[in-house]
Amino acid sequence: AGVVSLIVGFSAPVAASAIALSLYLDRVFPGMPTLPISIVIVLGLSAIHAWRVTAGGRFQVLITSCKVLLMVGLIFVGWWRGDPSRLWTGTGDTFAAVLSPEFAVGLVLVSFAYTGWNASIYIAGELANPRRNIPLSLAAGTAIVTLLYLGLNAAFLMAAPAERLTGVVEIGHVAAAGLFGSDGARALSAVIAVGLISTISAYIMSGPRVYEAMGATYPSLQFLTGRGAHSTRGPIAAIALQALLAIAMALTASFEALLTYVGFTLSIFAALTVAGVIILRIREPQLERPFRVSGYPITPVVFVTLMLWMIWNSIGLAPGVAVAGGGTLLLGGALYVWFGRDSATAA
Repeated sequence: AGVVSLIVGFSAPVAASAIALSLYLDRVFPGMPTLPISIVIVLGLSAIHAWRVTAGGRFQVLITSCKVLLMVGLIFVGWWRGDPSRLWTGTGDTFAAVLSPEFAVGLVLVSFAYTGWNASIYIAGELANPRRNIPLSLAAGTAIVTLLYLGLNAAFLMAAPAERLTGVVEIGHVAAAGLFGSDGARALSAVIAVGLISTISAYIMSGPRVYEAMGATYPSLQFLTGRGAHSTRGPIAAIALQALLAIAMALTASFEALLTYVGFTLSIFAALTVAGVIILRIREPQLERPFRVSGYPITPVVFVTLMLWMIWNSIGLAPGVAVAGGGTLLLGGALYVWFGRDSATAA
C-alpha cells in the first residue's frame, strides 16, 4: 500500500494537477512554456514544505481558503447567470446509459475527484488531539467536498452547453467564457491556476508523511525519515522523492491517462479496504470496535460490488491503463515482500 500511495496516491495526482495547471496558464499566457513553469511551481512548493512544517501548514491553510472561496464564488455566479435548463440533458435512454461501461469508467474518474477527503489521517502524528480531530475532519471534509463538487459541476453545466464541455481538461475556462466572455475567462483561468496550486500543495504536505512512516518501518527505506538537522523541517528526502516521480510523470504522460490510471488503481484499493471490513467482522467478531459501519453488511457489500463493476469495465475500455495499474500493484507486492524480509533480518 505504501508503494501504491507513493506512485498512484500522491505522485501521479501531483503530476496530473501540474499538467492541468499548465493548461490553465496557457489560457492566460498563450505561447509560454507553461509545463516547465508548472514543474518549477512543484519544486517551489516542495521546498516550502521541506523547509519548515509550520510554514507549509500556514501556506496550505491560506491557499486552500482562497480555493474554497473561489469555488463558492463560481457556484454562486454559475447558478445566478447560468441556464438551469442545461442541467437536464437526459433522454429516454438515460437508464441504459447509467448501466453502460462508459458510465462505469466515468465513475472511476468521479471517485478520483473525491480522493483527499481522508488526507488528514496522514498527518495525524502532527495534530493536536487526533482522536477527536481526525473523525471531525473526516466527516467535515467529506461533507464539504461533496457539496462543493456537486455545486461546482452544476454551475459548469449551467454555464455552457454540454457538448462544449465534453473532453476538455480546462473546463473552468470554457464555463467562465460562457459566463463572462473571453477576457473574464482568462482572468478566471488565472484564479483557477491558484486553486490548482492549493491541490498540489496538499498532496506535497500529506504524501511524504506516508513514506516517512515506511522509512521508520523498513531499514532499507530509512533515508525517507530524513528531516535534516532541525526538527522543524519537513520530511525532506520523502518530499524530494515524490517531487521527482511527479515531474517524471508530468513529462511523459497525458492528463487523461494519469487520471484514469489513478482512479482505476485506487478503486481496487478502495474495494479491498471495504472488503477487509467484512472479513474482519467474520474472523474477529468479538474485537472491540470504536466505530461501526452503518447499515452493515449491506453498505460495504453494495460499495464493493459497485467498485468491482467499475474496475471490470475499466479493464475492457482502457486495457493499457489496467495493465499499468496491475503492474503497479505487482511492483508494490514485490517490494513489500523484499522489504519485509529486510525488516525481519534487521529484527
